[in-house]
Amino acid sequence: MRYVEYGKENNNVIFLLHGGGLSWWNYEEVAKSLQDDYHIILPILDGHAESDKPFSTIEDNAAEIITFIDTHFGGSVFLIGGLSLGGQILLEILSQRNDICKYAVIESALVIPSKLMYLMIAPAFGSCYGLIQYKWFSKLQFKSLKIKSDLFDCYFRDTCAISKKDMIAFLQANSLYSLKRTIKNCTAKVYIFVGGKENNAMQKSAQIIHQSIQGSLLQVLTGMYHGEFSINWGKDYANKIREIIEN
Repeated sequence: MRYVEYGKENNNVIFLLHGGGLSWWNYEEVAKSLQDDYHIILPILDGHAESDKPFSTIEDNAAEIITFIDTHFGGSVFLIGGLSLGGQILLEILSQRNDICKYAVIESALVIPSKLMYLMIAPAFGSCYGLIQYKWFSKLQFKSLKIKSDLFDCYFRDTCAISKKDMIAFLQANSLYSLKRTIKNCTAKVYIFVGGKENNAMQKSAQIIHQSIQGSLLQVLTGMYHGEFSINWGKDYANKIREIIEN
């Protein structure tokens, strides 16, 4: 796994795990807003553009990040955040190592497995993967994701760099992930965010996570779609992190 870092001279470490099909730029605005006070580390998840290995499982990605934290930061960091696939990996990290961070910020993480969705992914991407290389098709996909327009070039470049095998692998993993029982042992203060305009499965997932982690806080973001908080409102997301830490 590769890492992009900001504010390396600072002591308090924050990890932010990007969504599936995106990359470190998911959190670029957030990192730049926090870099004067915190050491921000943005892992490039396996199987994504600029990563150093294919995607295997959510569990393997979690274990890789835990090993990195053990090796470089003595086994714990200040805060870990994650969006969507990154949020699932964060939940897995907290399940594998209950005391790895003081604070955790989980945004739009699906924990309701869908066998039907899993079965649909391979044939769907098998038939349309080649279209990803065309800007007109990527613009249609990009528009449906509700991501701010100035990130299109990053999105197009990195989507084209993801292999069909990796894209199918992480989408399938995303569709089948469920919470481990050991999540109840998490000692971090956990904050859960979900967009008010997200689908029912994502809304229910947020409730399941909230109910499974004692003392967690859940906030529904009125008017927001999937991933909008950290991607489109990076400065607000950074301010929320400051608020969480200062309070």
